Amino acid sequence: MLCGKELILATKPFAREIRSKSWLYAISTIVFIGLSLTATLLIPYFAIKLVFSVLSGLLMVRMFIIYHDHQHHSILKDSKLADIIMTTFGYFILSPTSIWKRSHDHHHNNNSKLFSASIGSYPIATKKKYVEMTRRQKFEYLAIRHPLTIALGYFSMFIFGMCIASFVSSPRKHYDSMIALVIHVTLSILLCIFLGWQIWFCLFFLPFVIAFAMGAYLFYAQHNFPGVTFSENNEWAYEKAAMESSSYMVMNPVMAWMTGNIGYHHIHHLNSKIPFYRLPEVMAHFKELQSCKRTSLKISEVIACLKLKIWDQDKHKMVGLREFHRS
Repeated sequence: MLCGKELILATKPFAREIRSKSWLYAISTIVFIGLSLTATLLIPYFAIKLVFSVLSGLLMVRMFIIYHDHQHHSILKDSKLADIIMTTFGYFILSPTSIWKRSHDHHHNNNSKLFSASIGSYPIATKKKYVEMTRRQKFEYLAIRHPLTIALGYFSMFIFGMCIASFVSSPRKHYDSMIALVIHVTLSILLCIFLGWQIWFCLFFLPFVIAFAMGAYLFYAQHNFPGVTFSENNEWAYEKAAMESSSYMVMNPVMAWMTGNIGYHHIHHLNSKIPFYRLPEVMAHFKELQSCKRTSLKISEVIACLKLKIWDQDKHKMVGLREFHRS
């Protein structure tokens, strides 16, 4: 059985893209989004508009994963055309390349460290740290991890976190965050004025709300699930963080397609250079990767993930507020 760095090295042959597949999946997803939004605009029946609006949001999630892989240089590397397409999509999805790559690279290099800046990750407080927090600090910490905050990821994670906060923190480095936000708000206003609120809602607002809510939850649950472990910084290891602190989210084939196989998150963290469409192949090839920590999109498991709030060092697990107060 391979483990540690040996397992990472063994996955290297799979970290090679099939360029034709990369282009096929990127272009087809863009086309599907275009067709779905066009149907949302042209179909006169409101109920059917809503169906295509939801579909557009899910397709945006898939395209985001393709963009995410491009930022990892696992697909379409050194293609100027791909750079233009993905940079444009980064503006569209309120995750311009400067802030997305910086925050996401930090997340990969510090995933599950107990004492690290929560850049690109949901913050984790130990029991000891939480007890020492002021009332305001506790409120802010719990607010960030609240289900409503995650559901409203459009506003909390992307408009505020990706765009406003990044620009305020470093205007020179993240000027593209403000450009993305200005374009987004301007387009939103123009659609509402010239096409009416119903078209604006179905064509613009609802797809973004769905895409960002799904993205925010996936990002949360992939590292906040029953059985997750967190490490002291001096005990941290990259491969350990991948296998013990990143989940395999079991999905049906439709949702696996919509989410670009991001549910194979433990494999992605083990080797981020593996293209998203090869992750199931890697899972099937290595028995070591099949005995992993799992979650799913079942309501009971979503609730179980959302209840987790604090890392209990004594019990070596994440606990909810009720269990924390009992202890």
